[in-house]
Amino acid sequence: QVQLVESGGGSVQAGGSLRLSCAASGDTRMVDLLVCMVWFRQAPGKEREGVAALDEEGNTAYADGVKGRFSLSKDNAKNTLYLQMNSLKIDDAATYYCAADAACRCRGPACLNYEYDFWGQGTQVTVSP
Repeated sequence: QVQLVESGGGSVQAGGSLRLSCAASGDTRMVDLLVCMVWFRQAPGKEREGVAALDEEGNTAYADGVKGRFSLSKDNAKNTLYLQMNSLKIDDAATYYCAADAACRCRGPACLNYEYDFWGQGTQVTVSP
C-alpha cells in the first residue's frame, strides 16, 4: 500500500508564503509508480477544488485562482511533492490534501478533477488579514 503524508501547513498573514510537502511511502514498487500527483483543497462549506497537478508526462496544471502564485515541484529521490504558495490570500485558507495515482488517464488540467486512488490526511492552511 501507499501512504501520503502532508506537512507544512500553518497560519500566515495575507501576502505571505508557505510550502506544503507531500511525502509518499509504503510499498516501494507502488510508490515508484505514482506518476500523477495533485493538491486539492477544501474550505468549510465549499466543494473540494483541484489546485495544482502533475501528470505522468511531467506537465503541471493549476487552478485559475492560483496561477502565478502557486508552484509545484517534485523530488523523486525523496518521493515528495511540494507546493510553494506565495502571495497567499484569505480565500486560500483551507485544508490541503495530496493525492496520487499510478495510472492516471488524464493530462494537464484534466488531472485537477481526476479521481485519485491514494489520499493524504490533509494539512490546514490559515490566512489572516
